[in-house]
Amino acid sequence: MSDITVKDNIDAAPPASAWRDFWRIFLRNKVAVIALAVVLVIALVAIFAPFITPQDPYDLRSLVLRDARRPPGFVGANGMHYLLGTDSQGRDLLSAIIYGLRISLEMGLIAGAVAFTIGAIVGCFAAYAGGRFETFIMRLVDVQLSFPAILLAFVVAALLGQGKGQLILALVFAQYAYFVRTAHGAASAERQKDYVQAALSIPMSGWFVVTRHILPNSLPPLIVVATVQVASAISLEATLSFLGVGLPPTEPSLGMLIANGFQYLLSGRYWISIYPGVALIILIMAINLVGDQVRDQLNPRLRK
Repeated sequence: MSDITVKDNIDAAPPASAWRDFWRIFLRNKVAVIALAVVLVIALVAIFAPFITPQDPYDLRSLVLRDARRPPGFVGANGMHYLLGTDSQGRDLLSAIIYGLRISLEMGLIAGAVAFTIGAIVGCFAAYAGGRFETFIMRLVDVQLSFPAILLAFVVAALLGQGKGQLILALVFAQYAYFVRTAHGAASAERQKDYVQAALSIPMSGWFVVTRHILPNSLPPLIVVATVQVASAISLEATLSFLGVGLPPTEPSLGMLIANGFQYLLSGRYWISIYPGVALIILIMAINLVGDQVRDQLNPRLRK
C-alpha cells in the first residue's frame, strides 16, 4: 500500500527539470523576454503607483481646472511639471495613465482568473459526466461563442450599470465560454486514457476524479488560453469604458482617458488620447507576445 502511495505522489508532481527546460527555452526568445520584462515593469509601476506618481488622480483637491488640456512639458501655476501634459479635467496625464494601467491589470487578472476557474471546472465536469449534461453545456457554449465577446460584455455591463464589480461580471460572462470549450476538449482526451479509466473503475467521487486526475493534466492548453484572455479582458475593459458603460468617470481608466481626449484630437491636443492609447497597445502587445511563446512551448505540435 505504501509503495502505491509513494508512486502516486511521484507521478502527481511535475519534474523540476520540466520547469527548467521551459524557462531555458523561453529565455532563448529575446522578443518574449523583452515582452515579459515590459509586463513586469508595468505591473511593478502599477502596484507602487501611489508612491511614484506625481499626482493622485483620485484626489479632486489636487486638480487645477485652469491647467486642463495643457501640452507635454507644461509647468503649472503650482510649480508642478506635467511631463505628458494634462487631460480635460486638469489631471496629470502621466499619473492618470499609470493608475489606468493599474486598473487595466486589475480588471484583466481578476476577470481572467474567475473565468478560468469557472470554465475549467464546468468544462472538465462536462467531459467527465457526458450524456445530456455534456450536450447541454456544449450547445450553450456554442451559442454564446457565436456572438462577439464585445457585444455580450456591452449588454451585461449596460444592464448591471457602472462599477468595478459589475464590469468584472460582464468580462467573465463574455470570456468563460472560451475556457469551457478548451477544458472540455482537453478533459475529453484525458478521460480516454488508461489512468483515468483505472480511477473510474474504483469507487471515487466525481469531484476527486476531476480535480485529482483530469483537471491537472488539462492545464497546459488552459494556461495558453488564459494569457490570451487576460489581454482580451484588458481590451474589452478599455472598449467598454470608452463607450461609457465601463468604469465610472471617477476611475481613470485608459479607455475613459482615450474617450475624454477623442473630441480634442482634431484640435491639436493629441496627447490626451494618444498617450493612453499607446500605453494600452504596449500592454496588450506585451501580454500577447508572452502568450504566443507560452503557446509555442506548451503545444507539442508547434514544438520543434
